[in-house]
Amino acid sequence: MTATLVAKDLAAGHGERSLFSGLDLVVAPGDVIGLVGVNGAGKSTLLRLLAGLDTPEQGGLRLSPPTATVGHLPQEPDRREGETVRGFLARRTGVAAAQDAMDTAAQGLVDGTPGADDAYATALDRWLNLGGADLDERAEEVAGSLGLTVGLDRPMTSLSGGQAARAGLASLLLSRYDVFLLDEPTNDLDLDGLERLERFVQGLRAGTVVISHDREFLARTVTKVLELDLAQQQVRLFGGGYEAYLEERETARRHAREEFEEYADKRSALEGRAQMQRSWMDKGVKNARRKAGNDNDKLGRKFRSEASEKQAAKARQTQRMIERLDVVDEPRKEWELRMEIAAAPRSGAVVATLRDAEAVRGDFRFGPVSLRIDWADRVAITGANGAGKSTLLAALLGRLPLDAGHASLGSGVVVGEVDQARKLFHGQESLLDAFCAAVPDTEPADVRTLLAKFGLKAHHVTRSATSLSPGERTRAALALLQGRGVNLLVLDEPTNHLDLPAIEQLESALDTYTGTLLLVTHDRRMLDAVRTTRRVEVAGGRVTETAVGA
Repeated sequence: MTATLVAKDLAAGHGERSLFSGLDLVVAPGDVIGLVGVNGAGKSTLLRLLAGLDTPEQGGLRLSPPTATVGHLPQEPDRREGETVRGFLARRTGVAAAQDAMDTAAQGLVDGTPGADDAYATALDRWLNLGGADLDERAEEVAGSLGLTVGLDRPMTSLSGGQAARAGLASLLLSRYDVFLLDEPTNDLDLDGLERLERFVQGLRAGTVVISHDREFLARTVTKVLELDLAQQQVRLFGGGYEAYLEERETARRHAREEFEEYADKRSALEGRAQMQRSWMDKGVKNARRKAGNDNDKLGRKFRSEASEKQAAKARQTQRMIERLDVVDEPRKEWELRMEIAAAPRSGAVVATLRDAEAVRGDFRFGPVSLRIDWADRVAITGANGAGKSTLLAALLGRLPLDAGHASLGSGVVVGEVDQARKLFHGQESLLDAFCAAVPDTEPADVRTLLAKFGLKAHHVTRSATSLSPGERTRAALALLQGRGVNLLVLDEPTNHLDLPAIEQLESALDTYTGTLLLVTHDRRMLDAVRTTRRVEVAGGRVTETAVGA
């Protein structure tokens, strides 16, 4: 069915901090609304409100028709202990919940519960509309088309990262919701997966709200952009696609700055005039008093008195002009990540070497691979999920036990790494403690200052590292690159969970970084923006080198 979701006057916050208020939004059939804003602006919070999972501080939602289904697919697929791929797909598509409701209603029929027949009919309609009748058949087909050949009865917890990403994509492609709420669906998808996701979203008749860090995905799919501007405490809806939004936003910001500067100049000029008029008035009064004792000329006294009154009237008139000015608030500057990558002394000429390296992990065979990374090489590593990109990085860094061949790191190599899982910041210790352990020669006060530059303030550093959001863990990993010098920078999907301004700052920092770079990313715009000297393609555990730009 076609459905419309209407949000009216929504407000939300964290503790005393307001995220947004007065938010109105209509998600109509065929809409694809890109939700953008810096990390912490409330994007995921808004999506949960729209899904009815959380209660807004004010405002409300209306779904028309009320029986329509709303699908909320959060950032990180929840791999639950004991849940099979088949169970995961049923849960993410809403079929499992609909089946449970149908079973409960069926039991009510058996027990003779009043209204059980209506409840069963409603549950059955929901189950059918969500695609429950042929889910198993479709699941086998979609999983096969995505290369997810592990078997649907295999536990989700046993899947590799690439396989889990494919399962997450499969759950989306199998979904038949009337409204889709997608939180970072592009994370961990390879280029083929991104293209499949784009075709799926472009073909939806259902209304969709999507959060994504992938600028190319946004440019190809969204029809509107909803911006949560944390700095200005504003919510703005832009018509047109993502590129139109960027242009309109830049124009709006320029006009806002120009309007403020015009107001500030006018107010400053009037205040200067009023000050001068008050000064003239004061001088006139003093002169009148000084001359009053020696001046018996009534006309002179009257003239000086009238002159002082005129100056006072002018000053009052100027003050009224100031008060009548329409106040224009100064646009608050957005917080910006100004990132630098600290460089360690250069390493030797040869940074890392693989010679006929081979490793077997379960049914996956890596190699044989021979590859040499030299000082100042800037290598883009691409390939499908599960092809062996992360395995290649582990082999180059000496972390992968080899079954055959040889791996070595060069002399003087200092590695700085942002890995897919951000493992360093996944423990129960506080962020401050985890970070200080990684930079033992840095004082805690300096660590706090550094983390603050990356948007991680006092209320972040005392929390357990594992409680941080994915974006916050990524910022912490990037801060570490600035906190200690590196000469081999290894970035494995660094844009996952980063907001768009931070991605652009990372690209700028990479442009000035002079050491050796190994970059794994599926972000198409990052691949275009970051200067590389070599491109390595990984497929089926084998490595081939292609010309840059190919």
